Amino acid sequence: MDTTLTQSAASSTAELGHRVRAARLAQDLTIEHASRVCGVSRSTLSKIENGLMSPTFDVLQKIVAGLKIDLGELFGSTPKLDAGGRRALTRRGAGKTHAYRGYSMELLATELAHKAMLPFLVRITAHSVDAFDDWGRHEGEEFIYVISGSVCLHTELYTPTDLEPGDSLYFDSRTGHYAVSTSKEDAVVLWMSTGESIPGALEAAQALQAAPAAKPARSKRKLSAT
Repeated sequence: MDTTLTQSAASSTAELGHRVRAARLAQDLTIEHASRVCGVSRSTLSKIENGLMSPTFDVLQKIVAGLKIDLGELFGSTPKLDAGGRRALTRRGAGKTHAYRGYSMELLATELAHKAMLPFLVRITAHSVDAFDDWGRHEGEEFIYVISGSVCLHTELYTPTDLEPGDSLYFDSRTGHYAVSTSKEDAVVLWMSTGESIPGALEAAQALQAAPAAKPARSKRKLSAT
């Protein structure tokens, strides 16, 4: 991996960790208390705050729900709360970046708080199911539109679905899922998610955290490049 990209990702992870810690301390919460209200283990929360772990979107959603903050705040933006006539322009490459597991994502429209949907431009860097050790799942619904490359979306309830540029898919985020690039190059998709402001998201997240985690079924069929 390019050294510059590695250093950039490490810096981004460290900055996000500082913001998580600041949000927790602003509410005068101990890490144990924050762990309980967020539904995230103490060790995981500690690693995130110390920049030792790049959290998945599932974990980020639990943190923003538990600390009652906006996702954009964790990426360094100051979201506006105005309700009427809202709009947000994000120029190319000007979104807030975050990398984890097999994805490098750019969060768009970060200056708007409490959005009904969260838009991401995602580069899928995973080319094998081995990049994931568990399903991704959280409250809400998701929409994927493939911009370039080929994608295979794996879910708990359906057979793997191959997507080509121009293809799209809408699905329930509570269903375990992850996506891999099946093209030689990384795939790029527009990935939209709801759920940040859904009532009861915290309770649902805590219930999922308490439930035994199911390992994704690994296909013996090796994904072939297209």
